[in-house]
Amino acid sequence: MTQHSARPTSLTLLGLGAMGTALARTWLAADHPLTVWNRTPTRAAALAAEGAEVADSAAEAVAANSLIVVCLLDDASVQEALTGTDLTGKDLVNLTTSTPAQARARAEWARERGARCLDGGIMAVPPMVGVPEAGGYVFYSGSPELFEQHAETLGVPLGTRYVGRDAGFAALYDVALLSAMYGMLAGAAHAFALIRKEDIDPASLAPLLAEWLTAMAPSVHRTADQLRSGDYTKGVVSTLAMQVAGTPTFLHTAGQQGVSPELLSPYFALMRRRLADGDGAEDLTGVIDLLVR
Repeated sequence: MTQHSARPTSLTLLGLGAMGTALARTWLAADHPLTVWNRTPTRAAALAAEGAEVADSAAEAVAANSLIVVCLLDDASVQEALTGTDLTGKDLVNLTTSTPAQARARAEWARERGARCLDGGIMAVPPMVGVPEAGGYVFYSGSPELFEQHAETLGVPLGTRYVGRDAGFAALYDVALLSAMYGMLAGAAHAFALIRKEDIDPASLAPLLAEWLTAMAPSVHRTADQLRSGDYTKGVVSTLAMQVAGTPTFLHTAGQQGVSPELLSPYFALMRRRLADGDGAEDLTGVIDLLVR
């Protein structure tokens, strides 16, 4: 069951970058006894004034508590920080951005050293930490028992979403969502580029663009349904053949506006390949199969 103790859980945090510092301040504000360590000690000074215990070494910080949260630059930094520490009986929560393979390897590495492990993918930026209405959260995967035990504490700075026992899933969900975000930002960049040389205020396009992207977002549910069923013609609104036929207009418009098509061309090329290999009556979902090697 989820832990509900009268006294807030004590924990250790390794890493005091912008995100680590935001996490630390939120736990301190909630009266969680906190031990911190950072490779650059000066970053801990402000937190010491706010009540944190500052350890002189990562090993000392790990020894101070059973719950250890790591928020460092990358997996190599985690290896460097934890080498030489005693992880026996510890609960390690790794919030460092990594690939699914790195997360799985790090979890196994921790288990071999006697620790339970959770991997986390943070879906927030530092200003969202400790602000529930901002909607930030962390994907967690790995030991379900560890998650249940510490869900209350982990939920203090940001919301929590447990996505499975496989330690690599949190990183995979994280990168999947961020990949979609960059695709959206790429489309928005192309849209703004098209009007860049015209007498159009970008501020007038922005609300229309936000409204349109919001309206298109629910289409992901149709894509998921088609992938599950294997029927890519299910619920089609605009066929692949129709959309491929319309792509020259986008490319010609870009050329006329003096805008590079490099953000659109790769996707359009995949659409044409799928049309050549598949059924023109299907949706764009078949492009996904072209991406999977």
